[in-house]
Amino acid sequence: MALPVDEPATRPYRVTFVCTGNICRSPMAEWVFRKVVEDEGLDGLVEVDSSGTEGWHRGKPADHRTDAVLRAAGYETGHAARRFDATWFPSYDLVVALDSDHLRELRRRAPDDAGRAKVRLLREFDPDADDDLDVPDPYYDGPEAFEEVLTLIESAAPGLITHIRSHMTTAP
Repeated sequence: MALPVDEPATRPYRVTFVCTGNICRSPMAEWVFRKVVEDEGLDGLVEVDSSGTEGWHRGKPADHRTDAVLRAAGYETGHAARRFDATWFPSYDLVVALDSDHLRELRRRAPDDAGRAKVRLLREFDPDADDDLDVPDPYYDGPEAFEEVLTLIESAAPGLITHIRSHMTTAP
């Protein structure tokens, strides 16, 4: 059934977070941002997920320290790691890299300029970020490193939601 001309079809704005193995930073960003989307009343209008540049942990849950930090801060958890596939570029509006290595790798994999333009660093959206826009990998460190990652993600979330609202076809 075709929609009337004055009622254009819309699809959700799709954003994915990408780190290396998709077990620490990107699932943490995914769950934080899912909560932001819910709190902002954008459920159904913004879809959020995550993946990794590598497939080492494909199908595995998030690192137990990621889940512990998320739960302690009141976020939901639940995850199965997956590797980012370059054929996904057309289905995303924004591909958010967690560090500059991911940014370079994702832009290298992008099929065209339009795909490369979708790739941004998460901390670009944090107005208080210093010159280092990387979210450090906490994997080889203790719980405090995971807590620092959560702080960096939460600091960037308001700027990211503002960016997304300004780029949605039907911003509420």
